[in-house]
This record gives sequence, structure tokens and C-alpha cells, in this order.
Amino acid sequence: MSLTDQINSDIKEAMKAREKDKLATLRDIKAKLLNEATSGNGDVDEAKENKIILKLHKQRMDSYNVYVEQGREELAANEKFEAEIIELYMPKMMSEDEVRAEVNATIESLGANGPQDMGKVMGALTKKLSGKADGKMISSIVKAELNK
Repeated sequence: MSLTDQINSDIKEAMKAREKDKLATLRDIKAKLLNEATSGNGDVDEAKENKIILKLHKQRMDSYNVYVEQGREELAANEKFEAEIIELYMPKMMSEDEVRAEVNATIESLGANGPQDMGKVMGALTKKLSGKADGKMISSIVKAELNK
């Protein structure tokens, strides 16, 4: 079942259960997926779906952090709730050990030997691990491995 089909199914369930907050979040996800489908060639592949889901989750978490800093607990709780719903549709992320193994393999294959090669390594890894690992984690691991 594709992500769009899963979202549509969950929207129906949320409507039946009268879960307004969950329904609003699911409709937002569906709108973003439809927007991508209509702006492109009409077909959204799994990589694009994952990218959209990750972006939506990041937006919610950024908003949550801002609201917490400003002491706006009610708004923060709403953003956290929406982020938790979006997490259900996120792709399985790679563990730190898996990312470290990929980083080491890439460093070895590119022949990188110091911090000056960070851009070259990050370029290759960003394409390879897009949607599978957090960019900040990749960057910190690459930095640590190149500084050894």
C-alpha cells in the first residue's frame, strides 16, 4: 500500500472516530502529497514522499521548540501532537552505527584523508542517505571520522 493510500485510509478512520486534530494533520500531509503530484509529472515516488514527510516533521519540531522557548505550552503541545502523528509515516531511519559504517565505506572509497575532504564525502553521502538518516548526524560523524 502506498503512502497516499495509507493516508486516505487513515483519514477515513479519523473521520469515523471524530478525531479532529488527527484529521487535520492527515489532511495536511495529503495536501502536500497532492500538491507535489500536481506540480510534477503526476506521480510521486517513495523518495519524494519520504522527503515531504521528513520536511513536515522537521517543521513541526522546529515550531515546537520555538513555542517551548517562548512559554506557549498550548501551541507547543499541538505541534508535538502533530509531529507524533507524522512520525507514524516516516521512513525507518538508519541507526548511528549503520551511518558510521556507510561513512567509513565512503571515506575509504573516495580516498578522503582529512577535514579538507569533508565536502566531497558529504556530497556523496547526502545523495546516498537522503531520507534514511538525519543530515546533522551524518555531518557530525563525517567530521569525527575525518579528524581521526
